[in-house]
Amino acid sequence: MGSVLQKKKRRSGRAKVKMPNRPKKLLNPLGNDIIAKNWNKKETLTQNYRRLGLTARLKAATGGTEKTLSQLEQSRGNGSTKAAAQRDPFAIATTEEAVFEEARVERDENGKIIKIHYNSSSKRSNPLNDPLNALESDGEDNDDNETEEWGGIDDESRPEVIRLLEKEAALPEVKKPRHMSQQEREWLERLVAKHGDDYEAMARDRRLNPMQQTRGDIARRVKRLTGKA
Repeated sequence: MGSVLQKKKRRSGRAKVKMPNRPKKLLNPLGNDIIAKNWNKKETLTQNYRRLGLTARLKAATGGTEKTLSQLEQSRGNGSTKAAAQRDPFAIATTEEAVFEEARVERDENGKIIKIHYNSSSKRSNPLNDPLNALESDGEDNDDNETEEWGGIDDESRPEVIRLLEKEAALPEVKKPRHMSQQEREWLERLVAKHGDDYEAMARDRRLNPMQQTRGDIARRVKRLTGKA
């Protein structure tokens, strides 16, 4: 004989709660062919984006970040319990990480700052991780110093997926012609047969225009039907 609790459960009209299997399904990207071909279903979304050179979110991480295998091996080899978190290139550095340096300020007669002379031996502050910050000219201190000429960003160092996506984005958009259906053609022919060129009357006709298409929309459709568009 079963217990009293089991009998109550059998008599209860409360349906069993079933958890959906939707979170358990593997993500299959269908938006872009390039990303879909390079997608690894054994990895998470963040891991796939990091491997492809993309970012899953534009905001900086507010909590803990997932440690990679190389970070775990490095922490074990050094004997430290805390591995260095991978830095997000899109995250803006806080003021605690800012680098302070001395500079000489040059003012005019009214006290307005006209030029700032930085110490050439010290490293420039770069809170936004700007790659062009190191290439800025220090001609304020010495105009005769030769500056390094920037030769552009090295495309070979970037992932292949990024280059393919940028190449696809640079392609001109091909405008697809709109084809008129047979039902739309018959509807316009009935309007023209009744009202002729009076598009205002076509828009007010509740029987032949039940969807209340505007005068301008009907005129454009009729011109496309007659080949005048």
